[in-house]
Amino acid sequence: MSQPIRFYHRNAIREVSDAPVTRTVLQYLREDAHCTGTKEGCAEGDCGACTVVVGERDEAGGVSFKAVNACIQFLPTLDGRALFTVEDLRQPDGSLHPVQEAMVECHGSQCGFCTPGFVMSMWSLYEKHGHETCETSCAGKTVPSRQEINDALTGNLCRCTGYRPIVDAAVRMFDARPKAPVDINALAQKLAGLQRGETFHYEHAGQAFDAPRTVAELARIKEAKPATRILAGSTDIGLWVTKQMRQLGDIVYVGQVEALQKIETSADWIEIGAGVTVERAYAELAKHYPELDEMWKRFASLPIRNAGTLGGNVANGSPIGDSMPGLIALGARVIVRGGEIEREMPLEDLYLAYQKKDMAEHEFVVGLKVPTRTGARRNLQFRTYKLSKRFDSDISAVCAAFAFIADGDAIREPRIAFGGMAATPKRAANAEGVLNGADWHEATAQAAMQALAQDYAPLTDMRATHVYRLETAQNVLYRFWLETRPNDPLTAEALSVRAVVAEPASV
Repeated sequence: MSQPIRFYHRNAIREVSDAPVTRTVLQYLREDAHCTGTKEGCAEGDCGACTVVVGERDEAGGVSFKAVNACIQFLPTLDGRALFTVEDLRQPDGSLHPVQEAMVECHGSQCGFCTPGFVMSMWSLYEKHGHETCETSCAGKTVPSRQEINDALTGNLCRCTGYRPIVDAAVRMFDARPKAPVDINALAQKLAGLQRGETFHYEHAGQAFDAPRTVAELARIKEAKPATRILAGSTDIGLWVTKQMRQLGDIVYVGQVEALQKIETSADWIEIGAGVTVERAYAELAKHYPELDEMWKRFASLPIRNAGTLGGNVANGSPIGDSMPGLIALGARVIVRGGEIEREMPLEDLYLAYQKKDMAEHEFVVGLKVPTRTGARRNLQFRTYKLSKRFDSDISAVCAAFAFIADGDAIREPRIAFGGMAATPKRAANAEGVLNGADWHEATAQAAMQALAQDYAPLTDMRATHVYRLETAQNVLYRFWLETRPNDPLTAEALSVRAVVAEPASV
């Protein structure tokens, strides 16, 4: 029997029973709830005009807030959660929230179309960092740096004012106390009353949406109906509906499976559930591999990272997906399940051909295992590089990752992986063969660069030509040599504790 979608919105519990399964949150807001402050720009999660904030109960019993793109989120995924839009910021007496006041004072809005999205990204950051005025900390939380503000706004595009006054407003909004802060305890209690102990089942026009609570139930649903579409963050599948007008059939949503939301770290492995968001996954990975830090910030935008999952990115297997090269270079392994059977394999073995993976139709990704930096891996040299036309929120033309264990000057266990160079994320077997056991000298690097031409035959497309791709792939390998060569100033701690990003010339 179909159950209503229940969520908290505009200070009340809402129930929806008659919406299509793939109705977006944006469509609901504008056409059903008549909350037209949220705008539609691109309908694909790029421009940020539709940014809203979703609140959900966290492990501590409080509420966590995250900015997401309403245009590609399906309405049934709100079940048990809270939805906040720009309409929620107006105070009962009609006055503005400090976030809005700061935008006015700093002249951060001109035509106004993008403004609600910016405001909601800022409000999410405001809630994250507390409410009280202070210089260094608010209620135990630090005031964000200007860089953190910039990162929070990566998913919002403006074509009128430029970004300086908007960033200035984000700085100024912390100068005032809120007139009506969110009552976290009260909201947590309301959301607790919406939680379901068993699978949420919703139907409309013959299409089903299931949100199981356990991996076993997810496996049962997929085994009974293998064609059921798995939905995670909707950052890719959402576009199938909004841009390609595809019919998805029945959907099973992994966002409520508690076991898939966990990150567990042991002496040897970082284990990341398939439902962990990209933002949370990279936050943990960067603790162990700080060289991933800048790649983390350049992976799409914050609203996309807040919604999309690392498991979903891996399962999708796009040849231009940014997570796979780094994970493959680190020796990550993927766990898949079908029915009651789980199996594990090196991540690179999952990809057989373009959009073809070593998975049966009823199987799904359970999680990833990434080796920790222990034992001999303490001497791991590792870098990632992303080449794209735009620094923030852009798709890679080439994504590269290099890793090896340094045994003095000698190279052990080299691993090279590229995205954008083949039909799948792919290792460079010939270049690795040149490096394995060799001394890390310039001649070795040059030989490995030449070997890349045997490993890859890249295509020409709208992002880059095949000549550009091969040449820049060789150049970033040389850059890796420059940054990791023995006894050289470029291997100083400043380079070893952050990811290094290579910017392309014009394509």
